[in-house]
Amino acid sequence: MQFVPIGLLVILLIGFFVVVWKAAPEWRWFNIVAVCITMILAILFLFPTAGVLASRSAWHQIKEKLEVQAADVLAENKTIKYGDPDDPAAGEGIVELDRKLAKIGTEAGRRWRNLQMQNVANNNITLADIGDAGIGGGIPADPNAPAEPAPTEPLIPQELVVYGFAETASQNADGAGQSLPLPNFYLGEFRVVSSTPTQVVLSPTGKLEANQLQAISSKQAKSWSLYELLPLDGHHPFIAEGSLPSDDNFLGRMDDARIDQLLANRVTPETLAEYTRDGGRNKPDDPLLTRWQKIEFTQNHSLEVDSPEQRGALDGGFFDESGRAVDSRLQRGEDGSVKFKKSDQIVIKEESATKLIETGVAELRDTYYLRPLNDYRYVLRRIRLRLTELANRTQELEFEKKVLEEAIAKSEGMIVTNQVIKDKLEQDRDQFTVENKSIKAYTDNIQTVVKQMKSDMARLHSENIALEKRLDQLHFNIEQRLDAVTMAR
Repeated sequence: MQFVPIGLLVILLIGFFVVVWKAAPEWRWFNIVAVCITMILAILFLFPTAGVLASRSAWHQIKEKLEVQAADVLAENKTIKYGDPDDPAAGEGIVELDRKLAKIGTEAGRRWRNLQMQNVANNNITLADIGDAGIGGGIPADPNAPAEPAPTEPLIPQELVVYGFAETASQNADGAGQSLPLPNFYLGEFRVVSSTPTQVVLSPTGKLEANQLQAISSKQAKSWSLYELLPLDGHHPFIAEGSLPSDDNFLGRMDDARIDQLLANRVTPETLAEYTRDGGRNKPDDPLLTRWQKIEFTQNHSLEVDSPEQRGALDGGFFDESGRAVDSRLQRGEDGSVKFKKSDQIVIKEESATKLIETGVAELRDTYYLRPLNDYRYVLRRIRLRLTELANRTQELEFEKKVLEEAIAKSEGMIVTNQVIKDKLEQDRDQFTVENKSIKAYTDNIQTVVKQMKSDMARLHSENIALEKRLDQLHFNIEQRLDAVTMAR
């Protein structure tokens, strides 16, 4: 096929010469010269034209490949941005992840990472910001790029209360070998005493625990992370990878291995069961705060979720007393309500579901157990107060133990003394028993004698009375005789 164009060109050239030869008698010399030059130029321009056509053909093929690649990239970009609902392995899109990140960032507050501890003096801790210098890997800086202006604002606002965590190096999940600092130990609550663009000085807001003081004083906590707000608790970090919600588990299957790795031997078995049961069906004896219900609306309905009160979350929480959002970052906007259509299903707390069911706008479909999330701001404060209370109670118990030990020692001394007294009393008792028996025998003898004497005295008394009567009779007889003698004279 490559000789066909050459053959056509040869035939065309022969035909040209034949035409010129036939027309030569009629043409003048300049006509023949012009035609020959035109033919020569036409032949010469055939090669650039062929090159252009070949290049165009190659570029056309490249264009078609790029169009296919562009379509693939657009489809991939769409999948990356929005995810693929038909392919769970594709994961969630950037939009959904950004929404979740924004949701986390709503309450996460500001964060300062990779702060290196310089020194500890007079209960003050100095940290220095080294930026990304301590993080391995990453994209190297452009040496030709203009230098960024030095910051002039303080690194952290002064008098701000922050929460400190010790960092440790961890490897990226993608296996790229990039070392990232991740918080792994809570160091306590601190107040910013002073701050410059590159350094910050912290002071504890209260008494630190012994393990926290040990980590700081020994400089084991070299790298710090500071958080304006404490990290959030959530359900999704404990869900097994690839697990999807089902009728039996509203959240998806919990990753028991991860829960055991994080919480085993650190919490009670009851608390561990709360994490493993999270999202499953509830039990009749579950607390009210853990009972959630899936309901289905039987008619169109709307719920007001925005509070007319407007304030920041740090001024008293994210919600008012009725549960409506007061923070503008959480408010829905527009009319401040959420609209539901007939047959829509949602999972809400049991008390709220009961109200909707009683009003006749929804029907019960299922019940679930959801672990109450921890607010670590209050949890840590309660733990600190509890530890303080336990420390005070320990001092009281130690004092009471000392008093009891002294009382026991005195009691033991009294027991020894009382034992001596007891022995003497036992001797006295034995002697008293002997004497009592003797006295009783003597008393019995005396009583016998007295009884005999009384009997004898009673007998003698009777005899004396009889003698007295006899004497009285004799005396009366004598008087009568005397009176008779006297009257006879």
